[in-house]
Amino acid sequence: MPLHLFEWTRHLAAGLPSSCALCGTAGKDNLCVPCHTRYFSRHPRRCAQCGLPLDDATDAALRCGECLQATRSFDATVVAADYAPPVDHLVLALKFGGQLALAPLLGRMLRDAMLRQRSAALPSLLTVVPLGEQRLAERGFNQALEIAKSLAQAVAAPLAPQLLERTRDTQMQSMLPPGERHKNVRHAFVVAAGGADLVRGQHVGVVDDVMTTGETLNDIAATLKRHGAARVTNLVFARTPPK
Repeated sequence: MPLHLFEWTRHLAAGLPSSCALCGTAGKDNLCVPCHTRYFSRHPRRCAQCGLPLDDATDAALRCGECLQATRSFDATVVAADYAPPVDHLVLALKFGGQLALAPLLGRMLRDAMLRQRSAALPSLLTVVPLGEQRLAERGFNQALEIAKSLAQAVAAPLAPQLLERTRDTQMQSMLPPGERHKNVRHAFVVAAGGADLVRGQHVGVVDDVMTTGETLNDIAATLKRHGAARVTNLVFARTPPK
């Protein structure tokens, strides 16, 4: 981990749970009202399919130009915030700093983002992007699952945390150039034994912490669709904005 990120996570570890995770202000919540207002009160219009911010509506369905041209297996994406400073430090503190107390906060923000889309149907089943065995052993937990636990409770949806399995350990997508990310995750996921009956006909929400190119989530959506899912929605706390 880069040194400045390590320092951030160490700072957060010292401050939780009695201080704001972003500014360090003492309080009972891990995100103070001023920081919530400053960083989470704006809700930019986003592409309904991939979740990227939109400058102008290009059609009635609010889909970006790339989604209008590309074939995607997932049907929609719900995003709570952009993956940019200082919001990214919440993810880093959870993911690499082991600050599990932040997971319910991220789950609540994702719930709020889902509820803001009043015209969209809520998923009937939730699952998570699985970690590879090696990465799970190193980290000790799956950050997507920790977020999904509170989200499932908040929206009263059943959670199937072991619905998906990885067929192999893949490289971290963030470490690869865009051109290699599709190959890295292609056919890397399967529905666990007995899971097909659970998936068939369902609107499945796939929870993850960050969505960058969407290759991982697209491969997962394709896998779920092959097993009869009627609809797949990505539920991600943060979306990496275009460069």
